[in-house]
This record gives sequence, C-alpha cells and structure tokens, in this order.
Amino acid sequence: MVGGLQTIEVKLEPAHSGWRLDRALAAAVPTLSRERLKALIRTGAVEAAGTAVRDPATKVKGSEHFRLHVPEPEPAHNEPQDIPLPIVFEDPHLLVVDKPAGLVVHPAAGNRDGTLVNALLHHCGTSLSGIGGVARPGIVHRIDKDTSGLLVVAKTDVAHEGLARQFAAHSIDRRYLAIVSGVPKTSGGTIDAPLARSSANRKKIAIVEGSRGKRAVTHWKRLELLSDSALVECSLETGRTHQVRVHMASIGHPLLGDPVYGRSRAHRELLKSLGFQRQALHAAELGFTHPVTKHRLSFSSGMPADMQELFNQLRV
Repeated sequence: MVGGLQTIEVKLEPAHSGWRLDRALAAAVPTLSRERLKALIRTGAVEAAGTAVRDPATKVKGSEHFRLHVPEPEPAHNEPQDIPLPIVFEDPHLLVVDKPAGLVVHPAAGNRDGTLVNALLHHCGTSLSGIGGVARPGIVHRIDKDTSGLLVVAKTDVAHEGLARQFAAHSIDRRYLAIVSGVPKTSGGTIDAPLARSSANRKKIAIVEGSRGKRAVTHWKRLELLSDSALVECSLETGRTHQVRVHMASIGHPLLGDPVYGRSRAHRELLKSLGFQRQALHAAELGFTHPVTKHRLSFSSGMPADMQELFNQLRV
C-alpha cells in the first residue's frame, strides 16, 4: 500500500482472449466486483505497459499484464444501530447471520438505515472488512430483503478475499427452501438459463439470450406435494440476483407471495388471511471452507414462523 493506494499486478490467461477487460479482471481478481473494476478503469486506475486503459469494454488479447491502483476504502458513512442480530456463528474472522425477512442487507436509496450493515457496524465496531471500495461493509454476498436465512459476513480482509474466491469458484453450498405455485410434474431438474436486468423493466431480472446475460444454474428438487403447490429445495450453482425466483417462474412454478414474478390467484385469499406478504423463500443451508482455518463449515436454519405457517396450511 503506497500513498493510500494498493497496487495489484494481474496476468491474464490465454483463455481470457476476446473477453471484455472488466470481465477478465473480475475473473482474475474475485475480491473486486465487476462494477468496482469498471469504475477503476474509467478513472484511469488500470494500466497496461504504463498506459491507462479507460474503456471497460476493451477486448483483451490474453497473456497480458495489467496493473491496478486501488484506493483505500472510503468511509461507509453508515450509522451503527442497535438492531437485533441473529448470529449462529462468530469468530475473529467472520460471522454467519440468520437474516429475518424484511431486513435489507446494505443501505441504498430508500433504505439508508435499519439495515444489516447498520446492525453489523454496531455489533462489530471497526472490525468489518473493507474490500469493495467502501470501508467496513463486510458483505460478501446478499439475499433479497424479503428472503430469510443464512448469510456469511467477513470481519477481516483475509476472510473476505477467501470467501470471495469460493463464491467465484462456485464452491459455496447454498440450499434454499421455497414454496411454489402449482405441482411440478417431475421430481426435480436443472435450470441453466442466463440472467440479466430486464430491458423492459430495470427493477426486474429476466432470462436473456446471448452474451448479455450471466450464466445462472439452479438445481431443484421437489420435497413435498401441497395443495396446488409444492415445497421444493433449490441448490445454487451460481448466485445471481433473484435467481431462484426467476428460474422457478420460468418453468411455470413461481414462488408463492412473490410480488414481482408470481402473483398466484389460486392462493391469494390464503396469503391475505395469513398476512404473508413476501416470496416464500428461505436460505436454509450454507456451507463453505473457513478461509483462515481451512475447516469445512456447514449451517442450517429451519423455516421461519411465517413460512412454516403457510406450509402447514397448504399440506394436503
């Protein structure tokens, strides 16, 4: 670290030939997100042979060397808040949280406080990692506001880097429980369909063709038949925004309660009577290799009360 800058030397592989620069660097340096790398490129912080490369769409030739100048993380400017935090595991390097539905993970427009990050800042103080351009967020991955379940948070940069590499390598075990509309005719299957922001509605994710989409793979299994619905388990090979919600809707079985991808008329009255106002999705299992101790860790979380009540009402 010199003058507030971290210098990272990157050698791209021949396999990266023809890739966009931001995509190739994101593959080579998984601790930096593609959006973060785009911003660095545009500000001249990425050099090839001593010359700044400012276009993220630059095609790489493969076997090229790049030098990244990454500024120290900026203060997050988030207020620590004493919000109840259901912690299922914690050590000096990381913690695992069982996030309740309704809790936003990271502050954004419309949700500046009352988030998981605000709670973490209160709980951890200055110990959260600062990778990603903002000091002390600790967030390695996210789940939707109205999805409940397990989430791992990094407390140190070493833990953040190690976890980020596992997510990039798809070696994290993530299993979700979902209650879907309709009864799947088969016992399970695999959905391999790339996802991207919908061109018609930027708030939605859609299955897209061609290079615009990011590869997304969901393995699903029918666990129990319910009344015009089913409990399914979804294992993620990749972790894209809204992946389970979009993929299950694409095969005709949207999640019950999903306000964006699935409004089921068949269960509208039941959902209303129960006051169930979210997608029926719960991150039930999380497994990874501890980035420091190298021990394999596995965690599980039972269905929260609201989803369990919905499940009980739907049992045939």
